[in-house]
Amino acid sequence: MQAATFSNFNVIESTLREGEQFEGCHFSLDDKLEIAAALDAFGVEYMELTTPLASPQSEATLRAVAGMKRRFRLLTHIRARMDEARLAVDCGVDGVDIYIGTSAYMRQFSHGRSLQEIIDSSSEIVAWLKDQDIETRFSTEDTFRSNLADVFTVYRAMDLAGVDRVGVADTVGIADPLRTHSLISSLRQAVHCDIEFHGHDDSGCAVANAWCALQAGATHVDTTVLGIGERNGITALGGLVARIYTVDPQLVRKYDLPLLREIEDLVARRVGIDVPFNTPITGRTAFHHKAGVHTNAVLQNPTSYEAIDPEDFGIARNIDVAHRLVGWNAVRDRAATLGMALDEPELRAATRRIKALADERRITLADVDQVLQDAVTEPG
Repeated sequence: MQAATFSNFNVIESTLREGEQFEGCHFSLDDKLEIAAALDAFGVEYMELTTPLASPQSEATLRAVAGMKRRFRLLTHIRARMDEARLAVDCGVDGVDIYIGTSAYMRQFSHGRSLQEIIDSSSEIVAWLKDQDIETRFSTEDTFRSNLADVFTVYRAMDLAGVDRVGVADTVGIADPLRTHSLISSLRQAVHCDIEFHGHDDSGCAVANAWCALQAGATHVDTTVLGIGERNGITALGGLVARIYTVDPQLVRKYDLPLLREIEDLVARRVGIDVPFNTPITGRTAFHHKAGVHTNAVLQNPTSYEAIDPEDFGIARNIDVAHRLVGWNAVRDRAATLGMALDEPELRAATRRIKALADERRITLADVDQVLQDAVTEPG
């Protein structure tokens, strides 16, 4: 698979729609406005909110966000129903994301419509929305379990109807990167409009699938902060930024990258979770170096073991010296930080003491500093 050649892409941030489906999530109106403002400052191109028909607060939130000072384009996610489309437009949105299931599962157990009924009713809604000058997306829910001949028939019909983009949804998280790339590549040849990808993380492939969708010609990717959403959630905003950064940091310079940690901390607090330790970029261990070989190389040139520069995100790396695996170069760096002048034999001796101490119990940075202080004060 070739490296991506795209120079532009759009994030559709869905923390206030998909993210609201996360277990235990109960955003207040103030929470939603705070999160929307933070993501606007970060620079996301789109914000997607829950349909106004979901509840009175959902409608109130949509109207409130529509009226706030913002740069992002406001979307809402609706079923293929004219009453929802009319209410969405009345709330002041910039765009409407229409969806309907096309798989046998969804057509049998959800809405019960035939393929032609889906095309006819959706075309009517699209035509009305375009008359209102509303940006419009049509998405097939459960795309990867649908008959692709049926899906492409619907996509082509919606493209001809004038949608701004069509959406591919891995609703139950069964897609893999190769399959995603293949489907989006084929779709890119079949339609002229933009293509959006929405991928769930049930099998751990959401970020990889989103990246492959972009490689294959998708233009928009749905994300949430920390990947929260239904079940295991969807493509994480930070994970997608990390993936793209490792290919070309310039592709994500349009975002205020140091705000990422603040936004993730904010959302984590609002849903009552901790930011996972292994979260790309902002996780507690993302730039933590421990083994002696690693720390020696990183102290000389951080790129030896870092594909992402933490400084671009306002984050500091951590050279861990309080453990049995520590190397003497890391101990030398700690001594220099403390302003201690120790020669190589003294540093190596101190390192042996630290290792011996760490074999006996779990030690702290204070223990390391005490060993170094003892090395300075010991008579020559």
